[in-house]
Amino acid sequence: MSRTIFERYGGFASVSKVVSAFYDQMLDSEDTARFFEGIDMRRLIDHQTKFISTLMGGPSSYTQEQLKRAHARLGIDSATFDKSAKLLSETLEDFDFDESDIAEVLAEFHSYKWVIVTGE
Repeated sequence: MSRTIFERYGGFASVSKVVSAFYDQMLDSEDTARFFEGIDMRRLIDHQTKFISTLMGGPSSYTQEQLKRAHARLGIDSATFDKSAKLLSETLEDFDFDESDIAEVLAEFHSYKWVIVTGE
């Protein structure tokens, strides 16, 4: 039986490092930083670690409805979502993920676009 991306790259401990680096990039970007003003980043990174783990085939803990409610008030548009996807891709590259694994994670990420994009 083949192992998931989540398992191959070290589980929650590794994903947590990836997500922390991803949010460093998100906070440094003029396109995305505004969405995190006044946000408890430690809590958000914990939630996002679980979500990204899910995208990698790890344990799932969120429903689409929960994600939709969490993002509803943010007004994230398609361009911002796409910028986030680009930053996630760059972060995965920085952590030496294989191209095919990055493509798989991004495909999963894009499958949630309709849930996260609420600002159009």
